Amino acid sequence: MLFTPDGYLLTNAHVVRGAKRVGVSLTDGSTLEASVVGADEPTDLAVLAVDGSRLPYAELGSSGALRVGQLVVAIGNPLGFSSTVSAGVVSALGRTMRATSGRLMEGIIQSDVALNPGNSGGPLVDSRGRVVGINTAMILGAQGLSFSVPIDTAQWVLGQLMTTGHVRRGYLGIAGQNLPLARGTARRLGLAQDAGVEVMRVERGGPAAEAGVVAGDVIVAADGEPVRSVDDLHRLLGRWPLAGALPLRILRAGELVTVEAAPREQPAS
Repeated sequence: MLFTPDGYLLTNAHVVRGAKRVGVSLTDGSTLEASVVGADEPTDLAVLAVDGSRLPYAELGSSGALRVGQLVVAIGNPLGFSSTVSAGVVSALGRTMRATSGRLMEGIIQSDVALNPGNSGGPLVDSRGRVVGINTAMILGAQGLSFSVPIDTAQWVLGQLMTTGHVRRGYLGIAGQNLPLARGTARRLGLAQDAGVEVMRVERGGPAAEAGVVAGDVIVAADGEPVRSVDDLHRLLGRWPLAGALPLRILRAGELVTVEAAPREQPAS
């Protein structure tokens, strides 16, 4: 989907993943060679660029104003049928789903618009033709279950991709897994949560290692906020830049300790 007259396009990251050459077909039948400006796997979005000027481009709307039951239209090339339009309604807002990177994608728009392979990266538009989402997934074998990345998220991502080629996120240098907390332990320590993040591996020289975090630690809070899952940590580290040290509340050998880590920008993959 072209979103500027000088040739910038928005699509899904999975559409261009591993591609050595990328071409863009316009509605007038012409084909242009494109380059990948940047891709962000956690949101399944990518920005492309083609040489051109005064190209037809889409108007971006706001997904924050969407309401359940609102009419929406998907445009794409399902199963190779170019410039196909399908209509439906917004079925639900604020859905979550997993990206291929394993991160949780939040705020997803669910609709009953018919999507098929080939719709990926196409626009979801409102009744005024304004883009409110980027179509990203459907469930094979299911009817009326289609999912789109909200355009408000996409605008934040494309701004970073066009500036730096990647999205800036904080990074601790750990591998962790969700771990239920024993009720007795949580009660004794005054924790109002039933789970934390067990540290399985600490990257040598990473921010967590420098702060003294070790394998076996269980992170139960960060920056004063409860941490119940790896997704909670991802949300917190997504608020880049993070000013100053990040206090981590850790359960270690049955007792709570606090360490201060200094997250760095996550290396571009």
